[in-house]
Amino acid sequence: MTCQLDALCFDTNNPSLLARFWAGVLGRELVDDPQAGVALLPSDDIGFRLRFLPSQAQKTGQNWTHFDLTSTSLEDQQATVARALELGGRHLDIGQGPDARHVVLADPEGNEFCVIEPGNNFLAGTGFIGALAGDGSQEVGYFWSAALGWPLVWDQDEETAIQSPHGGTKITWGGPPVEPKTGKERLHFDLAPPADGDQQAEVDRLVSLGATRIDIGQGDVSWVVMADPDGREFCVLPPRLP
Repeated sequence: MTCQLDALCFDTNNPSLLARFWAGVLGRELVDDPQAGVALLPSDDIGFRLRFLPSQAQKTGQNWTHFDLTSTSLEDQQATVARALELGGRHLDIGQGPDARHVVLADPEGNEFCVIEPGNNFLAGTGFIGALAGDGSQEVGYFWSAALGWPLVWDQDEETAIQSPHGGTKITWGGPPVEPKTGKERLHFDLAPPADGDQQAEVDRLVSLGATRIDIGQGDVSWVVMADPDGREFCVLPPRLP
């Protein structure tokens, strides 16, 4: 059985502050987490945790991926934007232009996210976190499809998207040109084998698919740090408890 997407992790200068922001925006429960100290639980059985990891590094440039939050109506979109601003978010101009129907925002540490207009067919039925919309090559889309066992739901003009067979959030990659990687990413995936799985076997399988083991100074830890074919870091945790 393949690894499961256990969490999306944020490197953050203030884990508690950022976790409270996203708990308020997403309506998720804030809990202690053995891996990170603070996390948000998924809102359903097909979601993933959000983990907030302490880091001294300051954000520079745009993140490789961001949330696309869905809306059921214009009023719902406006309510999400208003809630995010009240919790400490801000509007962000990344060149989207005055005619854009989606709203671009940043959280209190500058992490970008979008509140998408109602009626977006690509995100229909995905849930509130419609997509993790990212920068990445076609090759990396194929890699993550195989790594997670999630089928491709879009593969056109070198743009790719995958989604769990059970539905939920899509993960998308925009294809070329891919921005050059500079330093450690602020967002990364944590994968975990099932309770009866084998961490080393999963690491070997991911290497066979095109990942590499890397050393970012993690020291003697229970997880394995790897990079996908685009060089973006992710971690393979020990098997998740039943």
